[in-house]
Amino acid sequence: MAGIYLHIPFCKRRCIYCDFYSTTQGEKREAYIRTLCKELEQRQDYLQGETVETIYLGGGTPSQLEENDFKRIFDTIYRMYPIAESPEITLEANPDDLTPEYIGMLRSFPFNRLSMGIQTFNEVMLERLHRRHTARQAIEAFENCRKAGFQNISIDLMYGLPGETTESWENDLSQAVRLHPEHISAYHLIYEEGTALWKLREEHRVKEVDEDLSVDFFSRLMQRLKENGYQHYEISNFCLSDKYSRHNSSYWTGKKYLGCGPSAHSYNGTSRQWNIASLDNYIKGITEGSPVSEIEELDLYTRYNDFVITSIRTSWGMPLGQLKEKFGEKLYRYCLRMAQPHLQQGTLEITEETLKLTEKGIFISDGIMSDMLWVD
Repeated sequence: MAGIYLHIPFCKRRCIYCDFYSTTQGEKREAYIRTLCKELEQRQDYLQGETVETIYLGGGTPSQLEENDFKRIFDTIYRMYPIAESPEITLEANPDDLTPEYIGMLRSFPFNRLSMGIQTFNEVMLERLHRRHTARQAIEAFENCRKAGFQNISIDLMYGLPGETTESWENDLSQAVRLHPEHISAYHLIYEEGTALWKLREEHRVKEVDEDLSVDFFSRLMQRLKENGYQHYEISNFCLSDKYSRHNSSYWTGKKYLGCGPSAHSYNGTSRQWNIASLDNYIKGITEGSPVSEIEELDLYTRYNDFVITSIRTSWGMPLGQLKEKFGEKLYRYCLRMAQPHLQQGTLEITEETLKLTEKGIFISDGIMSDMLWVD
């Protein structure tokens, strides 16, 4: 089984924290969709005939696309690739794009999962982040998607925002729980170099929250969602029973995936490949039959490091039998030796031949994974 990721780079305007590749050149949408479909055709053999079980349209803002765009995309995918009987097909969407009319149009396509970029229900914070929607629009969009029949909805939340308090974070969690989405992704705000937010911090116009408050936010997140029946299946992701993101989980479980569009990444088990992060150069390269991309062949140690980073971050953990089978006795023993201090400290545990983070370990997961990596 494999996945397809399509990067839709168009945004009406950029959020101040975002470092994903995007553009406001919406007038190039039609040319881009033609090119995207052409890339899907050109790279038909990348997944080596494996059945596609997940399709994910991310961005950017995929909800900037129109009915004819989706029709061309799905016509191409279903013509060129073997699709599973019950695939997971996700669209990322901005709440203010999700009008009743737009939602109705989406229902005519095989989308069965929506991922809504809400981030916060605090009006001051939304304006500060340059989000396009209001809290009311987010709630109404969610309710309208429910009325239209969408039964698998994910929402994104963000914490550690400039000026955020325990009270405002608790309010966000309360509103999220009231909506009762099947899935919640919650990310700490990161000040990425080159973003408008980074510049504001450098100019001392905004200030990061301190580490203790960040830990408190994360603790409250885990506790509140656990109390309301959510499973904490990956460091930043929570779901109701069996509603984990099948597409994102494929990244963490080593499945193959094809990424199309500017800056999109692909993985075929032995190499990684990524497209140029430029709309114009992407269109030119695909159109002329000379795609602009880079490829990294993965040696044994790089694949081992990837295995550590992706498996340990999930509640499923690292199967030790699979570790030995894939990477041999040497790396198996190395991994257990490097994990030993964390096992003694109670931040890692071995359950049914699987190495996992404990709840205590989740708070220092980056350091744990770093300790277990192979370093030349």
